Amino acid sequence: MSPVILRMVAMLACGVVGEDAPVCHILGSPESPLLSKKGDVTVGGAFSIHSKITHPSLSFTDKPTQLTCSSINLREFRFAQTMIFAIEEINKSDFLLPNVSIGYRIYDNCGSTLSSMRAVMALMNGHERTVGQGCSGQSAVHAIIGESESSSTIVLSRTTGPFQIPVISHSATCECLSSRKEYPSFFRTIASDLYQSRALAQLVKHFGWTWVGAVNSDSDYGNNGMAIFLTAAQEEGVCVEYTEKFHRTEPEKLKKVVEVIRKSSARVIVGFLAHVEMNNLLEQLNLHNITGRQFIGVEAWITADSLVTPNSFSVLGGSLGFAVQKANISGLDEFLTKGFWEREFKCDDINEDNMEARCNKNQDLIKLKDNDDDDVAELRYSTNIYKAIYAVAHSLHSILKCSTAQGCDKTVKVTPWQVVKSLKQVDFTIKNGDHVWFDSTGAAVARYEVVNWQRGSDGSVHFKPVGYYDASLPPGRRFVLNTKAIMWPGGHKELPVSVCSEKCLPGTHKVLQKGKPVCCYDCVPCADGEISNATDSIDCTKCPEEYWSNENRDVCILKIVEFLSFTEVMGKMLVFFTLFGVLLTILVATLFFVYKETPLVKANNSELSFLLLFSLTLCFLCSLTFIGRPSEWSCMLRHTAFGITFVLCISCILGKTIVVLMAFRATLPGSNVMKWFGPVQQRLSVLAFSLIQVLICILWLTISPPFPHKNMNHYKEKIILECVVGSSIGFWAVLGYIGLLALLCFVLAFLARRLPDNFNEAKFITFSMLIFCAVWITFIPAYVSSPGKFTVAVEIFAILASSFGILFCIFAPKCYIIILKPELNTRKRVMRKI
Repeated sequence: MSPVILRMVAMLACGVVGEDAPVCHILGSPESPLLSKKGDVTVGGAFSIHSKITHPSLSFTDKPTQLTCSSINLREFRFAQTMIFAIEEINKSDFLLPNVSIGYRIYDNCGSTLSSMRAVMALMNGHERTVGQGCSGQSAVHAIIGESESSSTIVLSRTTGPFQIPVISHSATCECLSSRKEYPSFFRTIASDLYQSRALAQLVKHFGWTWVGAVNSDSDYGNNGMAIFLTAAQEEGVCVEYTEKFHRTEPEKLKKVVEVIRKSSARVIVGFLAHVEMNNLLEQLNLHNITGRQFIGVEAWITADSLVTPNSFSVLGGSLGFAVQKANISGLDEFLTKGFWEREFKCDDINEDNMEARCNKNQDLIKLKDNDDDDVAELRYSTNIYKAIYAVAHSLHSILKCSTAQGCDKTVKVTPWQVVKSLKQVDFTIKNGDHVWFDSTGAAVARYEVVNWQRGSDGSVHFKPVGYYDASLPPGRRFVLNTKAIMWPGGHKELPVSVCSEKCLPGTHKVLQKGKPVCCYDCVPCADGEISNATDSIDCTKCPEEYWSNENRDVCILKIVEFLSFTEVMGKMLVFFTLFGVLLTILVATLFFVYKETPLVKANNSELSFLLLFSLTLCFLCSLTFIGRPSEWSCMLRHTAFGITFVLCISCILGKTIVVLMAFRATLPGSNVMKWFGPVQQRLSVLAFSLIQVLICILWLTISPPFPHKNMNHYKEKIILECVVGSSIGFWAVLGYIGLLALLCFVLAFLARRLPDNFNEAKFITFSMLIFCAVWITFIPAYVSSPGKFTVAVEIFAILASSFGILFCIFAPKCYIIILKPELNTRKRVMRKI
């Protein structure tokens, strides 16, 4: 398959000259490498040593001039130097490829995908103008190291993929490159952005930043990485106020991004940018004096020394981000600052024509020779390049069946696809202790340092490690942060806040603002009877039935159980009037007992009077059963005691009324009525009337007795502990029977109102029954409408009012005569007719 495809490419790139002697001839001028060395096997390299490119004018009439590159990228230049260092170290090794030398061809793509394409074609085809009679053959290199950016790496991998030439990148992190179907021969000594993007979302969530802005490079690297971050941020509950992107060649778009940042309310910005785009953004932010933002960076720029300028710290100071782990490689520092220049650029030796031409062509690189104090200490990706070269070396070592004693079998023809197969199986440890192997996607294990931009005491900018992330560890141990060591923007030690809405305190819940992300909400207090006991509650929880929310709506507390108790003021007042009524009744009874032989007492049927006073005492006392915590027995007692005692009382009054009427009829000539309603009949009538009420109460208690009930419907915030009557028919039968007797008594007393004054006790009975009926008629609406314990208080008031009414109306006039007007308490006076 691969020779056929290679032949097709060769047809595009080559021509056949002459009919008798066919020769494969490259169309156009071959691309010369920036740095090269011959060897038994060759490794290619592609780096953006220059970051800007000038495109020639295309007139389509003349051959375009060569592309012009400018603006040296020191970091990329260090990558090329590190690649040469690793190759030279392997070539000197007695254990790895002992008798095989590795050569290299390093190209500068000038930060352009167009140049990347030219570089990869040159790496595959070589730089010779003719390559013999056939245009099909093996690639000029066995593996390619590069590139730094994902977009250029994608171009490189897609071009070399059909020929199965292995490409090992040291910093291309786009998750899109993990597809083995699209990029079967791609490897990288850095982890995919899948882990970094998720870690960014976790980092933002860790600090409580739920309202952030996001800016990314408009490239495969930026777009793929940002897409993963946005998904992870949504899962973590982080909202993104804006998502903007731009390419390094789009200054107008960049200005729009800066304006969006300036107007935004988010104080945290996640920058998924290549270092070139980040540098462009930094320049514009400095120009517009936009400071005080908390930047969250990615490995591509967070430790880039090119961003450290005199004014950059005002914008990027306090930035946090993930960086490739720092590792020291012994001998690299000296090689970068001294050994490399002595080997590659001996510009003082004018005897070598090639060296003179190289020096003349790369004068801008020569200027870096004395720059030995730049970013050598911060070379993080250099370790990845070092690992990549050693990975190729170990795979070649396996293919060539090398051993320390016999060396390598140079007769073995090494093909790129053999290198691909061998790279999948490499597993070794470099001299600084780092373990190197590739997973199923061709990537390394995700390990990052969390670094913080800080200013040292000397004013220099440091990338201080404040934590790490290791995807190989269990989920709970992957992220470690030393928050106290972090310096925030402006040199502050306090954590910056970036939220759309402040946290909702316990007692409130979040209500989303219409048309805004889920992080923008209003804090609404929980309704009565509901609580939230956590910060940022989505909903309020309803309290159990017997509980109610406290004033702050953060705890459910037991509802107040309300009933008329002896300890409260109202209860005490009712007890006082009850006992006062009992005392008055006893005093009246005592007075009547002392003066029982007097005409007034005898004339008023002393036996019924004493029974009436006894029943009134019970009426007063039965009101006490309505006070206190309702129980099953107290509920049954209060209603039955009330019904029976009042019937006994009304029965006595009814008996007295009948006696008055009979006594008046007995004074008429020939009347013997009194013999039909003597003392025995009076007692029997009282007993009969009372037994009827007792029977009603027994039926009531048997069928459906009163019982205590927790009323939770009338008041939401408290429980009314009340006695439910059980059978409404029984309750109203008891009251109706009392009302019937009272009405009968009232009618009889009313009929007897015109009797002579001396016998006119009926007049006082009429008044007492009038008061009794008035009280109980008004009691009914008051009883129905009064809430809670006031229902009981109304019932007690009705009992006391009617009892006092009977006591005063019937017995007060007699007591007045007995105590204050004894001269009227004579037989003559009592028997005299008016």
